[in-house]
Amino acid sequence: MSPNYKLSSMAFKFENLKVWQIAFELSNKIHFIALEFPKVEHFNLTSQLKRASDSVVLNIVEGSTSQSNPEFKRFLNFAYRSCLEVVSCILLAKARNYISEETKIEYYNKYEVLCKMITSLKKSLD
Repeated sequence: MSPNYKLSSMAFKFENLKVWQIAFELSNKIHFIALEFPKVEHFNLTSQLKRASDSVVLNIVEGSTSQSNPEFKRFLNFAYRSCLEVVSCILLAKARNYISEETKIEYYNKYEVLCKMITSLKKSLD
């Protein structure tokens, strides 16, 4: 699947959430970036980065299907923490020269925006 994968339908509630759409797109792009890391990182940073970016997406989905706002907020907290984990992995990847400064800045900024979106969504559930 390419980084430009587009969703074909919107049958599920979570698909209409802008925060989920952005998290999905970013996770897909992160997947392809991580595949370029050295083989020595396959079970370490590559795996951790991919799992953390996927976790953001999956926790938004799981929370959106909750029966209550407090439960949704709980899963948004997990998604937020995974966002921070992605940022840390990006910083490690740059420190190890696996990505360029431009890529680091781009995804650092995109995940900063995503973290703010998750926080805003949590506040709207109060």
